[in-house]
Amino acid sequence: MTAITIAIVDDHPLFREGVSRSLSEVDDFVVVGEGASSDDATTLAASHRPDVLLLDVCMPGGGIDAISDILARSPQTKVLMLTASEEVEPLVAALRRGAAGYVVKDIGSRGLAEAIRTVVGGSRFISPSMRAKVIEKSLFVERTSLTRRELEVIELVAEGLSNKHIARHLDLQEKTIKHHMTVILSKLGATNRTEAAIRWRQSA
Repeated sequence: MTAITIAIVDDHPLFREGVSRSLSEVDDFVVVGEGASSDDATTLAASHRPDVLLLDVCMPGGGIDAISDILARSPQTKVLMLTASEEVEPLVAALRRGAAGYVVKDIGSRGLAEAIRTVVGGSRFISPSMRAKVIEKSLFVERTSLTRRELEVIELVAEGLSNKHIARHLDLQEKTIKHHMTVILSKLGATNRTEAAIRWRQSA
């Protein structure tokens, strides 16, 4: 059985230690590091490249602001947000930045383990109490929001091709690709091509 590596970043020591202890008791879970700030989160992502990084929404440096840096350092890491609040706005911001899941802290240890396995398996996890709000506001990134041509472009971006090489591949002008990228970034709520590729993959 392949172990699932986990890092936990939360500025409340008792909560963090309790989560670490409960997850360490799961046979195939290995806690590889802990931290208390956004700087700790990016350092853990770069040094350990965990399968899952549990990230507090409200902590020094801001959890949501750290998501892009974490994914830039360790693209394969699934960021699972932890929150004591059920406000929709932070959830929206986290999903748009590339978070794989959003968990309210009243979740039990069994539920948290399920959330971790869900995001490792490639699906999103949102606490049941928040799901209805997400569906109501249509907050999930829909692949179908992209046109056929935009899908072709983002596919090639995800493969690491530059605009110039994408233009050659699709037999289009480079300025046309740049236009498509502008539209794609807007639709996916991304600030750059790397973030767009990550969000597109996670919307699958």
